[in-house]
Amino acid sequence: MSTATAHPTTETPQRGFSLRPSLDWLLIFVPISIVLRIMGTNPTALFITSCLAIIPLAGWMGRATEHLAAQVGEGIGGLLNATFGNAAELIIALMALSKGLTGVVKASITGSIIGNLLLVMGLSMLAGGWKFREQKFNRTAASSSVTALTIGAIALLIPTVFHLVAEDQGRWTPQAEQQLSLAIAIVLIITYAFSLLFSLKTHRTLFTGDPHAVAEAEDEGHAPWSRRKSIVVLLIATTFVALMSEFLVGAVEAARTDLGLTEVFVGVIVVAIIGNAAEHSSAILMAMKNKMDLSVSIAVGSSLQIALFVAPVLIFASFLMGRPMDLEFTLPEVMAVIAAVIIAQQISADGESNWLEGLQLLSVYVILGILFFFLPEAPHALPQASSSGGH
Repeated sequence: MSTATAHPTTETPQRGFSLRPSLDWLLIFVPISIVLRIMGTNPTALFITSCLAIIPLAGWMGRATEHLAAQVGEGIGGLLNATFGNAAELIIALMALSKGLTGVVKASITGSIIGNLLLVMGLSMLAGGWKFREQKFNRTAASSSVTALTIGAIALLIPTVFHLVAEDQGRWTPQAEQQLSLAIAIVLIITYAFSLLFSLKTHRTLFTGDPHAVAEAEDEGHAPWSRRKSIVVLLIATTFVALMSEFLVGAVEAARTDLGLTEVFVGVIVVAIIGNAAEHSSAILMAMKNKMDLSVSIAVGSSLQIALFVAPVLIFASFLMGRPMDLEFTLPEVMAVIAAVIIAQQISADGESNWLEGLQLLSVYVILGILFFFLPEAPHALPQASSSGGH
């Protein structure tokens, strides 16, 4: 999710489970995953069920954050939304980082960025455009976010360029690359802080249609939660997300071997989609209600938060864990991020969208997915080389 202000809901009835199709149905995979973990006989099945269980749990985390934000006011509420917007992805990445799966962590960063810009925005524009001939959104707010996101793309490119140049001169070392990445992470987190100031304070009127009004759509016809209920639900959902993430990460090595997947593909495609699934559904719902401001903000804002907040936090965490990680990515990953940012910039330039643009975004995402599926295992993603960041 993006750096947005909170929008309180004003509905009256209480929310509850219904028989209509819902992501909440996937909560059945929480106990199934626990049973599979206790049995310990099928790590691939555990990986799959854990992925499915995280989807609704992430949705409940987002929902609780929205209601809590509505209780504490716009300023603090917007900060809560910005901080917890990608909590599920961050938890999964931290679990993977603690296990030394640096390749999965790095790939999940790039995967979340391209997934939000191409998959989420593509599905939203296709679904909304199929229902409405032409849809409009605030191009000033979208362009501002994409411009900030470009900084993140540059940050992902610099360490890779540094590695290629320094290695060509015979002067590359893992330590130098890690220190470079740490310095870049500091710049990114400072940039993120000023982005919060821009969107929550000095220019908040530009972001009144931001994605954290999603609760309005998700809980339409239902009363806002109390602060106590919001906190309790947030704590419970976060606890189970952490538990399911630990299961997922613990089974990822065996699962990817059984399924014939590379570590990069698991991070770029699988983990990124799972962590953002609840958010994806919200963006599509917004587009189908002809609220493209919200839909585009979800896609661009989430990518922005991954690049400027989640990536630096993971770098800081890796140093604290004694497993220093760098921001060097494979050339295909860097190319994919830059391509996604360029396309997002073009789409947001006119403030209009249609279903064909959505289909085109999806086509690019599928092509990149095929690339990462067939891409051989990158040396830096291998466990024995994960700490060095080399190619």
